[in-house]
Amino acid sequence: MEKPELKCSFGVLSRPDGSTIFCEGKTSILAGIYGPVEVKLQKAHIDKACVECYFRPKTGLLGVQDRLRESLIRNICEASLAVSLYPRTAVLVNLQEMQNSGQLISCAVNAVCLACLDAGIDMKFLFGAVSCFLNGQGDFCFLPPINEDSIKALFVFVFNNTTGSILASHTEGCFSTVQFEKALSLCRDESVNVFKFFKHSLVH
Repeated sequence: MEKPELKCSFGVLSRPDGSTIFCEGKTSILAGIYGPVEVKLQKAHIDKACVECYFRPKTGLLGVQDRLRESLIRNICEASLAVSLYPRTAVLVNLQEMQNSGQLISCAVNAVCLACLDAGIDMKFLFGAVSCFLNGQGDFCFLPPINEDSIKALFVFVFNNTTGSILASHTEGCFSTVQFEKALSLCRDESVNVFKFFKHSLVH
């Protein structure tokens, strides 16, 4: 099964504490991490850092789907970052969509993880995301079909690198329980390659 090529560049922005451009096939995201930084009193938590996520689409205003992506990534960061080490502070996650060919959520999640590593924020574990598509013939693929109308369902799974457990999932379209389990199995196997790419990118 053909897989999207992964690419990344670190330190592409000067102001954030950590930043990266991550490309998954023809989909690309720019991510910047600020923090821990001072937080407004009304948003401060006495026992942990406050995580805020801001997603900016390539064009136009924020929509409902963009708010969903913000919420998903914020929840993932709250689970994976060692937020208890930074009470009464904030970690700001900024995302800018550069190009979307279908794997926007998984690309954004992976960009955030690499940006966190670039920022040097303490993490309990790494997280990586994989997208999988189901076409009208019932076949699975990691690359989005050229004809969007032929996509029957989209699956996105986010995994913990230490245990392999699911941190988050997102689905669109119609599918059976068996197809969901098949997509999960394919994505879990592919997540091993995603984490290998993370390691290779940091070492080199």
